[in-house]
Amino acid sequence: MSGHSKWANIKRKKEKTDSQKGKLFTKLGRELAVIVKQGGPDPEANAKLKDAIAKAKASNMPNDNIMRCIKKASGEQDGANYEEINYEGYGPGGVAVIVEAVTDNKNRTAGDARHYFDKFGGNLGTTGCVSFMFSKKGIIMIEASSNINEDDLMMEAIEAGAEDFKAEEEYYEITTSVEEFSAVRQALEQKGYEFIEAELTMIPTTMTKLEDAKQIEFMDRLIERLEDMDDVQNVYHNWDMPDEEDED
Repeated sequence: MSGHSKWANIKRKKEKTDSQKGKLFTKLGRELAVIVKQGGPDPEANAKLKDAIAKAKASNMPNDNIMRCIKKASGEQDGANYEEINYEGYGPGGVAVIVEAVTDNKNRTAGDARHYFDKFGGNLGTTGCVSFMFSKKGIIMIEASSNINEDDLMMEAIEAGAEDFKAEEEYYEITTSVEEFSAVRQALEQKGYEFIEAELTMIPTTMTKLEDAKQIEFMDRLIERLEDMDDVQNVYHNWDMPDEEDED
């Protein structure tokens, strides 16, 4: 995905979260709850929780909300039994799509996901049908500003264990392995950098272009509807989004 498309996609996501903060915070809270139940409520002893807290902060979730979610999850006995599950499939034109969900009802979530894939010219596939086209990486994004020295940031990121550093006009993108993500994020956080994104993500190794206007419209709608599902945490795809669509 081009730098322009990447930034436009982030802006689109940020604009949506500005108008849907309640839903976003509910999803983040659900993710925190699952991680607390898996590894405990102490972020110093639960690295995944520390990373999830950083992700929530990058999404502007208030500290009070974060702490409340952690306390509730650590003390909850009869609450909903959430579990993580991934769905894979193809969008229109063969675009590869991975849907990460946290749900207390797999049948409901799978049914809703299948409905949207079918409605917008795709199909829900079996586990592993598209995940081989993605690599799991840590991504840390920092908005470019006159207060940040690009060379200093690059050296600090590389010294902390980053794999790659890209400077675009509007932002800096730091890529890490899954294993080094926490260490790099913490090192930069301690140096005072603020993140617009800081999370483990799925990076496509190949991209798919759509030329047909109907397919472009359907792919855009598919992503939007999947992201809007209460149970869905993340939607990854290998669609090489055209710039003019991003600017609409």
